[in-house]
Amino acid sequence: MRLGRRVAEAAEIALATRKYVTVVDVLTGLRWVHHRHIESWRQGRAGSLEELAAVDAARMTDAAALLAEWAGDKGLIAGETVYVSGSRDRSALRFTRDGSEEQERNFHRQWISPAMSEARRRRLTETQNRPPDLRVLVPQEPWRCAGCRDTGPYLIMEDASPHCLTCADMDHLVMLPAGNAALSRRAKKESGLSAVVVEYNPRRKRFERRGVLVEEAALARAEELCLEDEELRARRRDRDAERRAHQDVEFQARMAAEILRLFPGCPRADEIAAHAAVRGSGRVGRTSAAKVLDESAITLAVVASVRHKDTAYDELLMKGVPRMTARAQIRDRIDAVLESWRAAPV
Repeated sequence: MRLGRRVAEAAEIALATRKYVTVVDVLTGLRWVHHRHIESWRQGRAGSLEELAAVDAARMTDAAALLAEWAGDKGLIAGETVYVSGSRDRSALRFTRDGSEEQERNFHRQWISPAMSEARRRRLTETQNRPPDLRVLVPQEPWRCAGCRDTGPYLIMEDASPHCLTCADMDHLVMLPAGNAALSRRAKKESGLSAVVVEYNPRRKRFERRGVLVEEAALARAEELCLEDEELRARRRDRDAERRAHQDVEFQARMAAEILRLFPGCPRADEIAAHAAVRGSGRVGRTSAAKVLDESAITLAVVASVRHKDTAYDELLMKGVPRMTARAQIRDRIDAVLESWRAAPV
């Protein structure tokens, strides 16, 4: 069955990356829902995930059943995760519009590798069952509070409606911009009430963290703590940066080798790998699929390089040709280049 194979491929990637797999991993891996849809759903901005998905509840249920069958064949350990919204009311999240409670429970199942240690398994369960951070949104369009009908720079969902921070009793919090992980972590820990501020990035098609709202006294205390061990954290940052740089070089080398395995005649495998795998770039080389050297993800990285370097694609865009029209015009050229690269160099 084609769907069964696609479910298995998506599950394999998630399992290789994190040692466990959920139904959400499979639904995003199948591209039935985008990560931005998951984020909106977790914020409580949709009544169910089905409302945002490209398929109906029946297909989602089929995927969950196929995942369970695959996990059983793999000998994975069954578990359960809780899905609670990041809205003020902390409502339980639904996967389907009208599904029964038994059907909903099937979506809460997760499957854990036996290779994961018992201690890590306990930490995973604790983390997943912990209520998520409250999520405050930077609105993209004009909006009105469902309570006072006023507006503001931030909104939070409550009872499936947007509310301003005043109506949500959160207007005493101060904004700590993102950028200092230690300060943000400590300020959240010291604050009795806090909320993560996110904004949708249309270019990257995802929600990105902009900062955290915390109590003013908590921020002052966190700043004191950061001053006390600033030198120690600086040394740790240097070590971490060196470690990440080594990991990136190693990962890029493995990606380049996989590119040459798929396309032996590719003349710039190292260049493609170095470009696609830049940390924090959001490019295909940083996806979970690429990190486990999934063939489709590696091919997409090569296609992207060919599109920009071996075709008139950029030129067409500059002339105002719509993106999808331009891609259609260069498709034959891309196919020809890929076909020539699949052959070993003479």
